[in-house]
Amino acid sequence: MPEYKLKFEIVPDGCWHSNLRSCLKPKAWDVVRKDAYSRANGRCMICGRKATRLEAHERWSYDEENGVQTLEDVIAICHSCHSVIHIGRTQLMGDEDKAIAHFCKVNKCSFADYIRELGKANEEHRRRNLVSEWSTDMRKLEEILNKERLYHNS
Repeated sequence: MPEYKLKFEIVPDGCWHSNLRSCLKPKAWDVVRKDAYSRANGRCMICGRKATRLEAHERWSYDEENGVQTLEDVIAICHSCHSVIHIGRTQLMGDEDKAIAHFCKVNKCSFADYIRELGKANEEHRRRNLVSEWSTDMRKLEEILNKERLYHNS
């Protein structure tokens, strides 16, 4: 099976409101997102397309056995990649056709591959929803914010 660079990231229902933007003060969120934009150098960190407007996206991992959601990174991506990643929202907004085309283009795959990967993502989502309660590990956030403090204090 191929390893796709653009993937669906369907967040477990119990983690829907544990995003950084909503739990950080605006100044701290600005530090986090601007760090991602700086690392991106004007290009989507997934598809590589040059973009005049990038969006900050949180990457999480999930330890189902221990019920821990861990922040892995915050990356800067184009709107098209973000629409694929959050496919459930995109479907609700009626923009799935664009997301399908972008997924297939970026991953150099077929519609059948899209359907298979979406099925896997939905199965993963179903399994993760069996975890009754998730805790959140934000060590990566501390690392990003500390890097900014070190930069300004030197």
